[in-house]
Amino acid sequence: MRITHILILSSVFAFAIHGQGQAPDPNFPAKVANPAYSGNGPGVLFDEGHHNVHTMQSGYEAFAALMASDGYRMEPNRSTFTPGALAGHRILVIVNARGVGNDAPMPARARPAFTDAECLAVRDWVRDGGSLLLVADHYPIGDATEKMAQQFGVQMSKGVTMDPANSARDLGGPASLVFSRANKLLGDHAITRGRNESETVNRIVSFTGQSLVGPKGSTAFMLLSGTAVDVARPSGQRASAAGKCQGLAMEFGKGRVVVLGEAAMLSAQLAGPRRRPMGMNAPGTDDRQLALNIMHWLSHLLN
Repeated sequence: MRITHILILSSVFAFAIHGQGQAPDPNFPAKVANPAYSGNGPGVLFDEGHHNVHTMQSGYEAFAALMASDGYRMEPNRSTFTPGALAGHRILVIVNARGVGNDAPMPARARPAFTDAECLAVRDWVRDGGSLLLVADHYPIGDATEKMAQQFGVQMSKGVTMDPANSARDLGGPASLVFSRANKLLGDHAITRGRNESETVNRIVSFTGQSLVGPKGSTAFMLLSGTAVDVARPSGQRASAAGKCQGLAMEFGKGRVVVLGEAAMLSAQLAGPRRRPMGMNAPGTDDRQLALNIMHWLSHLLN
């Protein structure tokens, strides 16, 4: 059994880290029929300055296009985080920041992607009214991103989370987790409710991520069941993930923070030789609406 799990994890890491067999879905419907903003919408700074796995041109182009269609002003960040770089933006999006030297498939431990000064700059900017979407999925991304998450009291497991009892086998196997109203793993929050019935999120699927623990006062909206397990890197050691989550939201000072333990659910990709939809394009999911609702909450359209 242990050997089987190690083999599964090895293939997961090789696939997800290097993007083998993954390509953007050219048919993803990025157009929003009724944009949330017209004209001068909120400015969004999308981080591309920390050796990020996903950028607005690769991996997260569907996300960027969707948000632009919804009226957000998307701008890439290719430098370090400073008060000056963050000023004038409403939302900061950080997705799978690796940092320098963390490109190896299975490093013993990934180095932090952010300096102490950058972490403090982001923390203070959020406290003063900015909003942060921090996305960090399975090992080794959790190691690289942990220092930033700790500024907001969020703990990352830094491994891989699996739950065969609540997984979408047709969309990727035991690490493709289902959070739905039917299995009662979808938490109640403005993000899952939306502004009206048409924006209600009923079923989210994630695609190989890690677990999270939020601080007191945060709300988990992607709950992990009692059968979920965390598999440590790179040993394969297993531990219960019961009571943890893969998505949480919180108020922080005058600002807001959403942390996700998996990145592909806000992308739109075609994976593997069968070109399997992975992310917002996956059938039977509300991942696309989830992305919109997260940004609506971060920009205070949702309360």
